[in-house]
Amino acid sequence: MALDELYKEVILDHYKNPRNKREMPDAELSCSKNNPLCGDEITVFVHEDGGKVLDVAFVGQGCSISQSSASMMTEAVVGKSRDEVDERIGAFRGMMAGEVEADEDAFGELVALKGVVKYPIRIKCAVLAWDVLQEAVSEDATADGAAAH
Repeated sequence: MALDELYKEVILDHYKNPRNKREMPDAELSCSKNNPLCGDEITVFVHEDGGKVLDVAFVGQGCSISQSSASMMTEAVVGKSRDEVDERIGAFRGMMAGEVEADEDAFGELVALKGVVKYPIRIKCAVLAWDVLQEAVSEDATADGAAAH
Protein backbone atom coordinates (compact mmCIF):
# COMPACT_ATOMS: atom_id res chain seq x y z
CA MET A 1 0.00 0.00 0.00
CA ALA A 2 1.36 3.42 -0.95
CA LEU A 3 2.06 5.86 1.87
CA ASP A 4 -0.59 8.30 0.61
CA GLU A 5 -3.16 5.48 0.68
CA LEU A 6 -2.16 4.58 4.23
CA TYR A 7 -2.59 8.22 5.27
CA LYS A 8 -6.03 8.32 3.66
CA GLU A 9 -6.96 5.18 5.61
CA VAL A 10 -5.85 6.81 8.90
CA ILE A 11 -7.89 9.93 8.14
CA LEU A 12 -10.96 7.90 7.19
CA ASP A 13 -10.63 5.74 10.30
CA HIS A 14 -10.60 8.81 12.56
CA TYR A 15 -13.54 10.27 10.61
CA LYS A 16 -15.66 7.11 10.76
CA ASN A 17 -14.56 6.12 14.28
CA PRO A 18 -13.70 9.40 16.01
CA ARG A 19 -11.83 9.18 19.28
CA ASN A 20 -13.09 11.23 22.22
CA LYS A 21 -16.09 12.64 20.34
CA ARG A 22 -18.41 13.32 23.24
CA GLU A 23 -19.72 16.05 25.49
CA MET A 24 -17.76 16.73 28.66
CA PRO A 25 -20.09 18.64 30.99
CA ASP A 26 -17.54 18.80 33.83
CA ALA A 27 -14.75 20.26 31.66
CA GLU A 28 -12.88 23.15 33.22
CA LEU A 29 -12.24 24.67 29.79
CA SER A 30 -14.20 24.71 26.56
CA CYS A 31 -14.38 26.72 23.39
CA SER A 32 -16.37 26.62 20.15
CA LYS A 33 -15.54 27.89 16.69
CA ASN A 34 -16.67 27.36 13.17
CA ASN A 35 -15.22 27.78 9.72
CA PRO A 36 -17.89 29.75 7.82
CA LEU A 37 -16.26 28.95 4.46
CA CYS A 38 -17.06 25.26 4.68
CA GLY A 39 -19.43 24.91 7.64
CA ASP A 40 -17.10 22.98 9.96
CA GLU A 41 -18.07 23.43 13.63
CA ILE A 42 -16.06 22.22 16.60
CA THR A 43 -16.36 22.52 20.36
CA VAL A 44 -13.39 21.33 22.39
CA PHE A 45 -13.61 20.36 26.06
CA VAL A 46 -10.56 20.15 28.30
CA HIS A 47 -10.35 18.59 31.76
CA GLU A 48 -7.15 19.70 33.41
CA ASP A 49 -5.64 19.64 36.83
CA GLY A 50 -2.48 21.38 37.97
CA GLY A 51 -1.72 22.64 34.48
CA LYS A 52 -1.86 19.14 33.01
CA VAL A 53 -4.41 18.08 30.39
CA LEU A 54 -6.08 14.97 31.79
CA ASP A 55 -8.79 14.56 29.15
CA VAL A 56 -9.84 16.22 25.90
CA ALA A 57 -13.05 15.69 23.97
CA PHE A 58 -14.80 17.36 21.08
CA VAL A 59 -18.18 17.58 19.42
CA GLY A 60 -19.06 19.07 16.10
CA GLN A 61 -19.63 18.41 12.48
CA GLY A 62 -17.75 18.98 9.30
CA CYS A 63 -15.61 17.47 6.62
CA SER A 64 -13.45 14.41 7.09
CA ILE A 65 -10.32 16.56 7.48
CA SER A 66 -11.68 18.72 10.33
CA GLN A 67 -13.24 15.81 12.20
CA SER A 68 -10.22 13.52 11.77
CA SER A 69 -7.86 16.27 12.87
CA ALA A 70 -9.97 16.88 15.99
CA SER A 71 -9.98 13.17 16.79
CA MET A 72 -6.21 12.86 16.37
CA MET A 73 -5.66 16.06 18.35
CA THR A 74 -7.49 14.68 21.39
CA GLU A 75 -5.15 11.70 21.46
CA ALA A 76 -2.05 13.82 20.85
CA VAL A 77 -2.46 16.16 23.82
CA VAL A 78 -3.85 14.03 26.66
CA GLY A 79 -1.38 13.81 29.52
CA LYS A 80 0.57 16.85 28.38
CA SER A 81 1.29 20.04 30.30
CA ARG A 82 -0.03 23.34 28.96
CA ASP A 83 3.45 24.16 27.68
CA GLU A 84 3.64 20.82 25.87
CA VAL A 85 0.18 21.43 24.41
CA ASP A 86 1.29 24.85 23.16
CA GLU A 87 4.40 23.26 21.61
CA ARG A 88 2.25 20.57 19.95
CA ILE A 89 -0.12 23.20 18.55
CA GLY A 90 2.81 25.21 17.17
CA ALA A 91 4.42 22.15 15.62
CA PHE A 92 1.13 21.06 14.02
CA ARG A 93 0.55 24.54 12.61
CA GLY A 94 4.12 24.50 11.30
CA MET A 95 3.50 21.17 9.59
CA MET A 96 0.31 22.52 8.02
CA ALA A 97 2.19 25.61 6.80
CA GLY A 98 4.92 23.41 5.30
CA GLU A 99 7.47 24.93 7.69
CA VAL A 100 8.06 21.88 9.91
CA GLU A 101 9.09 18.49 8.57
CA ALA A 102 6.33 15.97 9.22
CA ASP A 103 8.31 13.35 11.11
CA GLU A 104 6.31 10.30 12.14
CA ASP A 105 8.31 9.90 15.36
CA ALA A 106 7.35 13.42 16.42
CA PHE A 107 3.83 13.57 15.02
CA GLY A 108 2.54 10.00 15.13
CA GLU A 109 -0.76 9.62 13.28
CA LEU A 110 -0.95 13.39 12.75
CA VAL A 111 1.57 12.93 9.93
CA ALA A 112 -1.36 11.55 7.90
CA LEU A 113 -2.65 15.12 7.61
CA LYS A 114 0.52 16.46 6.01
CA GLY A 115 -0.93 15.91 2.53
CA VAL A 116 -3.48 18.63 3.26
CA VAL A 117 -0.69 21.15 2.64
CA LYS A 118 -1.20 20.51 -1.10
CA TYR A 119 -4.74 21.92 -0.77
CA PRO A 120 -4.45 25.38 0.84
CA ILE A 121 -8.22 25.80 1.14
CA ARG A 122 -8.36 22.66 3.35
CA ILE A 123 -5.61 23.74 5.77
CA LYS A 124 -8.17 25.73 7.79
CA CYS A 125 -10.20 22.53 8.11
CA ALA A 126 -7.23 20.66 9.58
CA VAL A 127 -6.24 23.49 11.92
CA LEU A 128 -9.71 24.42 13.22
CA ALA A 129 -9.74 22.04 16.21
CA TRP A 130 -6.20 23.10 17.14
CA ASP A 131 -7.24 26.77 17.07
CA VAL A 132 -10.18 25.94 19.33
CA LEU A 133 -7.94 24.00 21.72
CA GLN A 134 -5.44 26.85 21.87
CA GLU A 135 -8.16 29.35 22.66
CA ALA A 136 -9.59 27.06 25.35
CA VAL A 137 -6.25 26.69 27.14
CA SER A 138 -5.01 30.21 26.53
CA GLU A 139 -4.51 32.66 29.35
CA ASP A 140 -7.30 34.71 27.81
CA ALA A 141 -9.88 32.15 28.93
CA THR A 142 -12.62 33.69 31.02
CA ALA A 143 -12.13 33.88 34.77
CA ASP A 144 -14.50 31.01 35.51
CA GLY A 145 -12.51 28.72 33.25
CA ALA A 146 -14.99 28.40 30.41
CA ALA A 147 -13.92 30.22 27.30
CA ALA A 148 -17.23 30.44 25.47
CA HIS A 149 -16.79 31.87 22.00
